[in-house]
Amino acid sequence: MTGRPGQGGEDPGRLAARPGPVRDQPEQTPAQRGLRSLEFGKKRDGLLYVPDTRPTRPMPLIVMLHGAGGNAQHGLAPLLSHADTHGLLLLAPEARSSTWDVIRGGYGPDVAFIDQALAFVFERYPVDPERVVLEGFSDGASYALSLGLGNGDLFTHLMAFSPGFMAPARQVGAPRIFISHGEYDRVLPIDRCSRVIVPQLRRAGYDVEYLEFAGPHTVPEEIVEAALAWLEGGE
Repeated sequence: MTGRPGQGGEDPGRLAARPGPVRDQPEQTPAQRGLRSLEFGKKRDGLLYVPDTRPTRPMPLIVMLHGAGGNAQHGLAPLLSHADTHGLLLLAPEARSSTWDVIRGGYGPDVAFIDQALAFVFERYPVDPERVVLEGFSDGASYALSLGLGNGDLFTHLMAFSPGFMAPARQVGAPRIFISHGEYDRVLPIDRCSRVIVPQLRRAGYDVEYLEFAGPHTVPEEIVEAALAWLEGGE
């Protein structure tokens, strides 16, 4: 599978945090709900949204990655209005720099920060291990595919809205994948991006749901709804 080469140590791009077994998780989420800062970053941190529901079972977790120059609020934007309705726990970490580490040269500080953020969530909230999702838009979508393919033993689903490339350090597991792209995207043209990426993934044996839409470099509401329907559609 081709892409920009990554750099790193012996096992670059690997995440260690894991949700606990369902039987060991708390029956209810803590009292604090809504939007909160992670509060362990410095200039760049992250946001966590806990849905305003009292779930009877562990919640799906969606880790949301912003595009280049973005922040956690940009990362949350596509799904935030759907979180309460669908009972979604949303985590939006911020890249340590203007975009994600592998895009700037190799896996490193962003992997460590995402791992820290995941451990924070897994220790405090009941997460469904069968619905741990890595999602992103633009550079965040490229990073979601790259990091997600290398951590398919953690992430069960990947959502990539208008990705540019993928560069997994390795391929682990078999996450299901949702990709969308606008036919009139001038930032990351569809012919050089998703129309290349999707066939590569399918040849590698991944289950890929792919939607094109008549639009630019964006995430239309109908695409968000299609992605959530796909996520809730089962195996």
